[in-house]
Amino acid sequence: FLGVCGGEFSILRSPQSVVFRDGSWPIPGERIPDVAALTMGFSVEEDLPWPGLGVGDLFHRPQATVLVTVKGVDKLPLKGLSYPIENAVPFSLDSVANAIHTLFSEEMPVVLQLAPSEERVYMVGKANAVFEDLSVTLRQLRNRLFQDSSILSSLPLSSLSRNNEVDLLFLSELQVLHDIASLLSRHKHLAKDHSPDLYSLELSGLEEVGKRYGEDSQQFKDASQILVDSLQKFADEMFNLYGGNAVVEVVAVKEFNSPLSRKTRSILQASQSNKENPYNLAYAYNYDYSVIFNIVLWMMIGLALAVIVISYNLWNMDPGYDSIIYRMTNQKIRMD
Repeated sequence: FLGVCGGEFSILRSPQSVVFRDGSWPIPGERIPDVAALTMGFSVEEDLPWPGLGVGDLFHRPQATVLVTVKGVDKLPLKGLSYPIENAVPFSLDSVANAIHTLFSEEMPVVLQLAPSEERVYMVGKANAVFEDLSVTLRQLRNRLFQDSSILSSLPLSSLSRNNEVDLLFLSELQVLHDIASLLSRHKHLAKDHSPDLYSLELSGLEEVGKRYGEDSQQFKDASQILVDSLQKFADEMFNLYGGNAVVEVVAVKEFNSPLSRKTRSILQASQSNKENPYNLAYAYNYDYSVIFNIVLWMMIGLALAVIVISYNLWNMDPGYDSIIYRMTNQKIRMD
C-alpha cells in the first residue's frame, strides 16, 4: 500500500531545448526519473502522460542534468517552475546513469551520485578524476568546513552554531554543493564534450535541523533560507559552466512514503497477477527484440540454404570423377 505524501518538484534552470509548461499539474513521485530521462533524450518503458513536460528540440539535448533532493521540507521558496508531487516514494536515477554509461561508455561521461549524510557516493567515467578531492565521508566534511577556503567564512550562520553536530552536518552539505561547482570549473572542457553528464545529490541536513530544534524554531527558518540561497547559487553556477545547456531540478519532500508491507512471493501473488492481466496479453518487448529476431531469422535461413546446397551437390556427385577417394582407388586397381 502506497499512500499520498506531499512534496514539490522545481525547475530552477533549463535550456530552451527543454520545454516545461507553467501549471500546477501533480507529478507522480515514481516518474521523476522518467522526466530526467526524457529531458536528456532517452526513451522510457512507459509513456509519461504528464502535461508539464513539452516536446522540445530533439536535436539539441541538454549536456547535463542536475537533480538535488532535499529532505525535511515539502516546499521551498525557489525561483522557477514548481509542480506538486503526488505519492512521494523513494526514487533513484540509476536507470538514467546506466543509459548514459551504456550509450556513451567510450567518451566516459561524468556521472556523480552523492548522499553526504549517508556517506554514499557513486562516480562513473571522468567523475573519478574531476571529483577525486571531493569530501564524501562525514569526517572529511567536518575537516573541510574548518579550512580557510570553506563557506563558513562567507556564509551568514545567523542562529546556527559551529559547535553543534547537526548544524555542521547541514553546513557540510552546502560545502559539497560549493566544492562540486568549484572542482568542475577547473575542468571546463568536460562541460563542452558530446556526452551528457548526470549529477544526483541527496541532502538531509535540513531534516536533521528540524528534528533537533523543531520546524517552528529560528534555526530551522534560518537554515531553510540559507539552503534556498545556496541552491539558487549552485544552479546558476552549474548552468553557466555548461554554457546554458543544463537542467537543474530540485525535489523537496518532507518524508518519503515507503511500502507498509514486505513484498513476498507466494501462490496468492501468482493468482493476483492473472487478475491484473485477464486477456493473457504478451509482455512488452524491449528495443533489443528486433535486433535479436533479425539475427536469429537470417542465421536460420542461411543455415537452411547451406544444407540444401550441400545436399544437392552430394546427391548429384559422380563418384568416379568428383570424389578423390574413388579416383585413387581405381588407379591403384589398374596398376595392380
